Amino acid sequence: MTACAIEGGTAGAATTADPGPEEPGEPEEPVGAAEAVPTGRAAEAGAPERPAAPWAEPLPAPGTFTLTADGAYGARLTAAPAPPGGQRAWYPERWTLDGPEPYAVPLPLHQPEEPDTQVAPLADGRVLIRRRVADRQMFSLLYPTGPATGELALGAVECDGMTLLPPSPDGSSVYGLSAGDHSSLLWLVAGGAFGPELVAEIPGHCSGGVWLDRAGRILALDRRLPGGGPVKAVAVDLERNGEVTPLLQITPESDDRLLLADPDSGLLLIRSNAPGHDRLGWGVLGSCLPVRFPECLRQADLAVTPFAVQPGQMLMPESCAVALRIDGPAGSWVGIWRPQGRRLHQLAAPEGWSAGAGYWSRDGVLHLPYANASTPCGVALLHAPGDEEPPPGTAGTDGDTSGTDRSAAITPPVVCKPVPLGQAPLHRAASSD
Repeated sequence: MTACAIEGGTAGAATTADPGPEEPGEPEEPVGAAEAVPTGRAAEAGAPERPAAPWAEPLPAPGTFTLTADGAYGARLTAAPAPPGGQRAWYPERWTLDGPEPYAVPLPLHQPEEPDTQVAPLADGRVLIRRRVADRQMFSLLYPTGPATGELALGAVECDGMTLLPPSPDGSSVYGLSAGDHSSLLWLVAGGAFGPELVAEIPGHCSGGVWLDRAGRILALDRRLPGGGPVKAVAVDLERNGEVTPLLQITPESDDRLLLADPDSGLLLIRSNAPGHDRLGWGVLGSCLPVRFPECLRQADLAVTPFAVQPGQMLMPESCAVALRIDGPAGSWVGIWRPQGRRLHQLAAPEGWSAGAGYWSRDGVLHLPYANASTPCGVALLHAPGDEEPPPGTAGTDGDTSGTDRSAAITPPVVCKPVPLGQAPLHRAASSD
């Protein structure tokens, strides 16, 4: 399986690409509060910690929000405020997002969960939970049963650590990755016939996890071989006993990681140090065009991480809207970018946004789950802005007309306060880029 080829070279068995020329002078969207149309009820949410570096992946933490592939359900580990001098009691919570109004269902059991517990929603409304008990990983399915919480034990895997991968696009399967220095084990922990099943043993240390198709058959992982060397994304065929195929190789020595993929358009979001240092780039699955590293996605002192791609853009990867989480010293906010537009629109997130969580509708509306003291379960809607050229004299960073270099520090947008649905304006206020 290939994604692209070295510009001016020949395509090989692995996906390869030339960093290509940078695109100087790309205009950027001025920072400003985005108008979010909120819906629903909500809960207190904790945002994941800021990555230590722009290329570091945010680690799962209490408050991390996981969505099904279609965005119908979400799940997270949350807690009520702790009493003075006490500890917070963590419990799973499921969000239903495909109805007329979102709502959350708490799924507590007889004792609190540990902060490192992971949860993942399924398409039937149940929630998979992974707990670590000594040197074992325990798995169960949780579901509401009237005022109580039902629990169906699935079994256990003996290993020191495991990370749940994003829920499969089929809606019924969840996989777990247990990574070692010499090999990594891929487990089907929900959706199997007899509890957790070992699917594949992959040589090397693996991380990441991105689905490349709608059937949940081809999974991309980032792998470092047992003898060391660079990290390269590989494709794992789950219907062929975990057969591994090279997927990304921009240069032989570069670390090439796959962050996101859209099966409809083939758009790939890539993190690589092929340009000389870690940069965010994009390519197209199966294309011979080189990977591009847009200048507008290169932000000094900020971590920029894609988290959602607009679906349904068949054979039109350049038109897909991409949502990015932007982390800075002052917090997290939202970026929206299209490959064809070459502009990074920076928009304020709703108060209490579960940073890095969200999904696109096919018509270009970004859904952001949020929770705060006044709204226990809500979804803010952001319409993807257009990519019209900015007025003359506004090509500097974030609307700065002083000619400041675009690598200068950025002041994050003011967080917009969600308006309850009953008080939301009937018409969206007109605004210009």
